[in-house]
Amino acid sequence: MIFMIEKIKNLIGNILKPDGSVDIGILTLRVFTGFLMLQYHGLSKITSGTARWERLGHALTDIIGIDSFHVLFGFLASLAESLGAILISIGLFTRVSSFLLFFTMMIASLKHFLKGDFSELAFVYAVICIVFIISGSGKYGLDYYFFRRR
Repeated sequence: MIFMIEKIKNLIGNILKPDGSVDIGILTLRVFTGFLMLQYHGLSKITSGTARWERLGHALTDIIGIDSFHVLFGFLASLAESLGAILISIGLFTRVSSFLLFFTMMIASLKHFLKGDFSELAFVYAVICIVFIISGSGKYGLDYYFFRRR
């Protein structure tokens, strides 16, 4: 019995070591976040066309008080939710993609907040993006292989 407890204790200790398990956690979070964002938000927006991009762009332009560029800002938000999600999943340009997606999610959260409700999903995505901005892609992302300092 003591041997079994010692084995479990060693296993847990190895998992919690900051050597590689953190990178596995970041990989898991990156892949699932990117996949869910692309599948449930990005694909439908990037393929929908200018009418939807214009509606999406109004979220930002109405907040900052600009009367033009609705389609451009909507397209950029769609791009962050589609191409940005793919880049986050594979760990390429992770910090930049995460910042763009973070900005998009904060605008979405602010839009809902100003309407009197709270979009917890957009807020959760924004917080996850903050994690990626701080941590990067981890050891199991393409950023690590292409851009690490040797």
